[in-house]
Amino acid sequence: MGLLALMWGSSFLWIEIALTGLSPVQISVARCVLGALVLVGLCYAAGKRLPRDWRAWGHMTLAAVFANALPFTLFAVGQQTVDSGVAGVINATTPLWQLVIGLMLGTDRGMGGIRLLGLLLGFGGTLLIFAPWNAGLMGWGALVILAAAISYAVAYAYIDHTMKGRGVAPIAMSATQLVSATWLVALALPVGGLQPVSLTWQVILAIAVLGVFGTGFAFALFYRLLSDEGPTNASVVGYLLPVVSVLLGALFLGEDLNLRIIAGMVIVLAGVAMTRIPRRPPTTPAVLAVEDEPRAPARLD
Repeated sequence: MGLLALMWGSSFLWIEIALTGLSPVQISVARCVLGALVLVGLCYAAGKRLPRDWRAWGHMTLAAVFANALPFTLFAVGQQTVDSGVAGVINATTPLWQLVIGLMLGTDRGMGGIRLLGLLLGFGGTLLIFAPWNAGLMGWGALVILAAAISYAVAYAYIDHTMKGRGVAPIAMSATQLVSATWLVALALPVGGLQPVSLTWQVILAIAVLGVFGTGFAFALFYRLLSDEGPTNASVVGYLLPVVSVLLGALFLGEDLNLRIIAGMVIVLAGVAMTRIPRRPPTTPAVLAVEDEPRAPARLD
């Protein structure tokens, strides 16, 4: 879990470094290509195969739009004006949007008092981060990153609704998703990917780590964690990501986070933790005691 938090939490640092030599679309293409190569290799090494059902490919292609192609690009676009630590903090709102989408679709009906309070608290923390009373403080970049966080939530809801119970191995599903994302972001190259590149060793290192580890191995590790520990325990890693991104941004990029941003992060994480409290199972009616069971009528013969 600590390794996964480091891989995903450091992604914002690597994006910030990669932006010094590549455009957002170029970063997304490189990230998807490297991640897809790793996942396809791991898939076949595990004796699994990519699905042959075209319907499954259609579902995973649509999922790749919201889970990879769109958010990968939006994070890189937003981080042109937003620090990596702040990007990680805004990304922590994904579970809140996931809960809202679940309530809208009717797939999550367990809105008790604590979860509702956590939802309100989480969005209050988000409001504190954006500080709309300080006009222009965060700018459009933060809104773009917020859209990326919402995009992740849409993807999770869609995958859960369309791919559950289809018999596709998780590693094959994630490999299919990254392969689909690769050609999707490649379509955007004529629009935002033809700018001159500046490949310093820092940029090459950043994009290699981001694609191989932050995308490829991180996805495989997450599905392993999900299989071993279950969804509730696996979701704990989400609480660690903004802490990692804030610390790495301050240590290696000299980013200065003020007290308001840090307070907003703490409030968001507290709200997310409250929304993740499992629902109480419904009480089952007591079983009739043996002596209370209705007796068969006496035979007349």
